[in-house]
Amino acid sequence: MPNGYQESIQKGLSAARHFRRNVSFPTDSIEQSISQLKKEIKTADAIVIGAGAGLSTSAGMTYSGERFEKYFFDFARAFGIKDMYSGGFYPFPDKETSWAWWARNIYFNRYVDTPKPVYQELLALIKDQDYFVITTNVDHQFQKAGFDRKRLFYTQCDYGLFQSINPSIQKTYDNEEWVNQAMEAQGFIRDENGLFQVPENGELKMKIPTSLIPKCPDDASDVTMNLRIDDSFVEDEGWHRASAAYADFLHRHEHIHVLYLELGVGANTPVIVKYPFWQMTLTNENAVYACINYGEAFSPSEIADRSICINGDIGDVLAKMKQQ
Repeated sequence: MPNGYQESIQKGLSAARHFRRNVSFPTDSIEQSISQLKKEIKTADAIVIGAGAGLSTSAGMTYSGERFEKYFFDFARAFGIKDMYSGGFYPFPDKETSWAWWARNIYFNRYVDTPKPVYQELLALIKDQDYFVITTNVDHQFQKAGFDRKRLFYTQCDYGLFQSINPSIQKTYDNEEWVNQAMEAQGFIRDENGLFQVPENGELKMKIPTSLIPKCPDDASDVTMNLRIDDSFVEDEGWHRASAAYADFLHRHEHIHVLYLELGVGANTPVIVKYPFWQMTLTNENAVYACINYGEAFSPSEIADRSICINGDIGDVLAKMKQQ
């Protein structure tokens, strides 16, 4: 079975060695670039979308600010945590507190819809094209928005899955039922739409009962999040199917008119999406590289003549594209 993840990493490492440090920034107006990108989306034989955290941020899934203060105010006050991301690394005093934190983090970043319909607007633009999505996001929003799950590859996995700490168990486990129980145990209440909200009196517990600490259903060992943070990450059967599907898609389209569309990818993991996209554009003279990123829209000088870089909020750009 081909491994699209490892192939991407190899392409990314090759790109890091090959490309000079000279980069090209956008010179056309945003309107011109949007018009050019819209044309490429319509005429490309295939579209490979590479998405990073900036896409979900544009859709309103922010890890700090109002959302954090609304749902994690007590953790912020008690532990001095500043945002949801850093809280995931905080050394909580016990498992009951740690899993209370994670229940909230999972629920509000995995099981609720994005505040803004950015993913839906993206799907509306590309749904009739031959597309595939590779993403480092773990919030499952592509599938929730209606993207074909057979065309999705979540490289860093999914907030909705647990894995055992026992390395001999290479399986993952759905956590939605546990999350709902853990949210109720902390005092969250469901509104008329069935969504958990902070009660009017603002009283929440920062612990779950010891009996509710999640365990592996196969051997009762402790579990952890199925997130790629070290080499203990479990690549389960579904992950390998998606990785193989991504590799197959790339191989079938590597010499035709491909649009490599990068959305909100930062500098944390460039060898997974950004650098491989550069490399594949360079080696395929029919390919076009496009990037929408607020403050980080650029391309290597070697492919500048086949690049569309738009410096702006992804949601705003997609809305303008829809209006044209």
